[in-house]
Amino acid sequence: MSAFDAVSVGQRVILGEAEALRALSDDLGETFARAVETVFHAKGRVVCTGMGKSGHVARKIAATLASTGTSAMFVHPAEASHGDLGMIGPDDVVLALSKSGAGRELSDTLVYAKRFSIPLIAMTAVADSQLGLAADVLLLLPDAPEATAEVSAPTTSTTLQIALGDALAVALLERRGFTASDFRVFHPGGKLGSMLRTVGDLMHGDQELPLVAADAPMPAALLVMSEKRFGAAGVIDASGQLIGLITDGDLRRHMDGLMSHISSEVMTRAPLTIGPTSLAAEALKIMNERRITVLFVVEDNRPVGILHVHDLLRAGII
Repeated sequence: MSAFDAVSVGQRVILGEAEALRALSDDLGETFARAVETVFHAKGRVVCTGMGKSGHVARKIAATLASTGTSAMFVHPAEASHGDLGMIGPDDVVLALSKSGAGRELSDTLVYAKRFSIPLIAMTAVADSQLGLAADVLLLLPDAPEATAEVSAPTTSTTLQIALGDALAVALLERRGFTASDFRVFHPGGKLGSMLRTVGDLMHGDQELPLVAADAPMPAALLVMSEKRFGAAGVIDASGQLIGLITDGDLRRHMDGLMSHISSEVMTRAPLTIGPTSLAAEALKIMNERRITVLFVVEDNRPVGILHVHDLLRAGII
């Protein structure tokens, strides 16, 4: 008796699902575009629903839509029949998932959508099923065999549903012109949210800026550097524009006779700067590439903030 080969089974499942995904991609056409436009023009939410494994996928699709700029929620079809249909409004769109399209649990939701002229997008593998026939927009899944063919447990079909839901969410994201800044609003926590924070979110503002005039004597500049504790001082001209930066490195280079100099004689001219609307991740990239620890934040070349690498560390950017 041959030994069980787990790797071969895994490869068979993945390749089978990949083939089904390819068929789904090849079949994608006008009805998918209609689904995108139906949701895009809706004034309300996308109400995702499904039973069993399709229900789990529907929850995931609702979460993906909501996090990418499309208002969405999940309603359990059984709970819908016991009062939760009232959660579905006339401006909403219903996205119903069922491989067979014949689950009786969806019946009340389908009737409700038809009664109140709520657009219904169906995701099913059976076009002439109850769900398929009730749909205003039919997203037809390939009739691909499940990976567990003998017991027909939902595997390939749920993979197809997830992929189609992702395709819908991303198409809507691009249709809306959804940006990284928009995404950050919905993802303030976690590593991804941190990476999408802006420089303006993290910078130290006016009262903390270590600034000295171009003609300030170095003893005064050193006092500012010591008080503000950024290890640097920005040098500004008479109009308030940033013209240079004094760092510990500049101090070492001018150690002989340092106290006899003025700021403009010690500073490094035209220092690297960044704008307040830039992503904090961009500031981190600049600091890493140039091996610096401080960036002045400017608008029209006037300092409005300062960012230290420690600020990025505390925010979880690094």
